[in-house]
Amino acid sequence: MTTLSVVIPAYNEEDGIADISHRVLAVREALKEVGVDELELLVVDDGSADRTVEIAEGIADLRVIQHPHNKGYGAALKTGFAQAKGELIGFLDADGTYPPEYFPQLCEKALNGTDLVIGSRMAGADSDMPTTRRIGNWFFANMISVLGRQRITDSASGMRVFKREILEKVYPLPDGLNLTPIMSTRALHEEIKMVEIPIPYSERVGASKLSVIRDGSTYLRTITWTVMTYNPVRVLGMIGLGGIAVALIATIALIVSRLSGVTTLGPWGVAGLFFALVSGVVGVSVFSLGVTFNYLVSLFYKRPIRQGLLGKPVFKTPLERHFGWLGLVAFFGGLAVAITSIVLGVQGWDITRLWFYLLGSAMVILMGLQLIVYWILVRVLEELSQHEILTEKDLNFA
Repeated sequence: MTTLSVVIPAYNEEDGIADISHRVLAVREALKEVGVDELELLVVDDGSADRTVEIAEGIADLRVIQHPHNKGYGAALKTGFAQAKGELIGFLDADGTYPPEYFPQLCEKALNGTDLVIGSRMAGADSDMPTTRRIGNWFFANMISVLGRQRITDSASGMRVFKREILEKVYPLPDGLNLTPIMSTRALHEEIKMVEIPIPYSERVGASKLSVIRDGSTYLRTITWTVMTYNPVRVLGMIGLGGIAVALIATIALIVSRLSGVTTLGPWGVAGLFFALVSGVVGVSVFSLGVTFNYLVSLFYKRPIRQGLLGKPVFKTPLERHFGWLGLVAFFGGLAVAITSIVLGVQGWDITRLWFYLLGSAMVILMGLQLIVYWILVRVLEELSQHEILTEKDLNFA
């Protein structure tokens, strides 16, 4: 027997709780047609100050769970998840924006092998979503898609069905409105099988509790940090490569300018040189830091997780294995240029023709030292990782 437990978080939703509850209960027969035998409906009141609880308690076949005070959207959902009895757990908002009539479609996908089924408002043709929220959802969905290397259209959808057993993989989840995008982010990195079903989206009943600026900044911050807990090099590596690219572009522009006969730098040339130096050093440092953090993260997980900058190896030997010799080449190459420039200056060359080379060699020397330091760190972490694996094997064998 398969049971679907539907959790509805409610905070001051007296205008919409009765309608959405009756609509959920009305899909029982349709659920049986796809293989769901029982429906459990839980309304988690999150400290409402209106008649939400009174109205909900007057509806048959519905269980009300109360928070003594407001804890947040995510906290209400987690309370419902903890008390749900079903093998499948679903949830949707109390404001009538999501169509419970689509639960049978979501459950059918879940019963056919999908771990997490999301009702996508962005993929649905009939949507009354405000433009501001649509833009925000598009941005965060694409952000998660880029960082997680898997396409998702609606990362913050509040209508989902999932198998109970995935909770231990996607936890911990936040107490706020950002529970849904964090669940999506963790699911991608935990390699949970996830699909989206297009659903229509209606205008909500009552006033929205979403703050575009406050909640948007929370989404941005928590999504980034969640990705960092799985695959730091995906975030830091992209930032680092961006810095290196800026340095290369600025350097090429300066070289082309010099070859064209320009021997002096104006304000824009000095600014370009400044950005090249800073971006180069910061880019190498941040990229190397991301690689190092990936090793640290790997030590804390007892199972394989999705890691890597591009999702698949670019080089036969991982790039971090080359940090040592690349660092040595950069260090001694920069040192050679610096010594040559100093010798030429001592011999009478105009220092205004040499300062550029001295400054450039200083940057290359610093980058070389950074690569050497991170190569040592990576080797130590690699040894620790191998030691951990071998120790576990020995303990299991014993």
